Amino acid sequence: MANGILVIDKPQDWTSHDVVAKLRGILHVKRIGHAGTLDPMATGVLPVFVGRATRAVEFAAEREKEYIAGLRLGVVTDTQDVTGSVLETNPVSVTQEQVEAVLDRFRGPIQQIPPMYSAIKKGGRKLYELARRGQEVERQPRPITIYELELMEQVSPTEFTLRVLCSKGTYVRTLCHDIGQALGCGGTLSSLRRTQSAGFTLYQAVTLEQVAGMEDPAAALLPVDAYFAHYPALTLTSEGAAKKVRNGNTVTTEGADGTYRVYSSQQEFLALSKLEQGCLTTIKSFFEV
Repeated sequence: MANGILVIDKPQDWTSHDVVAKLRGILHVKRIGHAGTLDPMATGVLPVFVGRATRAVEFAAEREKEYIAGLRLGVVTDTQDVTGSVLETNPVSVTQEQVEAVLDRFRGPIQQIPPMYSAIKKGGRKLYELARRGQEVERQPRPITIYELELMEQVSPTEFTLRVLCSKGTYVRTLCHDIGQALGCGGTLSSLRRTQSAGFTLYQAVTLEQVAGMEDPAAALLPVDAYFAHYPALTLTSEGAAKKVRNGNTVTTEGADGTYRVYSSQQEFLALSKLEQGCLTTIKSFFEV
């Protein structure tokens, strides 16, 4: 069975679910999940976890993400992007310097009100389900962090390109909407390409066409421990210790306190574990059963 991580460059107009369904057919496996949903209009990095690697999906949400976003000024839509219905249009007389000046308000830790067209639930119902019925409900601001926000270029009098490095939970279309409000003319997201997610970049990404055209598509999979490469490795030289890890038991070993990628003496990736005062406990196991 195939196990590993596939970094897909998601095509426009595909849902993240569409990508997973396509890969199920290509790889002939059922157990597939993805990290960080992309809207259909968006393209770019979509990490897909296959087989045993699906156990790592929960860790992916914590990592920062990077986007190249198109900001269109003078237009406000109900979805906060160009796929929605236009609510208002306004004249634009904004300079690049004025946009630059406004961006500083959105850098660092900020509060963001989630859009109505989102999968966030209120009273057990997803907000986008209520929005499609014409209902709008009060949403509480949520803390996010914009680590970097750069104006890359002005494409036209109303079109600008931004680079956004942000925390989980950030809605880039809401960011564009809010920037437009701050400029007094309104704004919406006109394009979106994710260039980094879960520690993976576009340089590691492949297209669905490339995967489908491979003689052995499973060869494109990255090993699951590649995702945890930022943690140091710890090899258990004793088979007894490795057996304890497989059984979910604590192992006594030497080393500095911290989180480790744990391997058997045969270099099989066993688990992500935490070492504290000489006691190694499993955070998540990844060994083959």
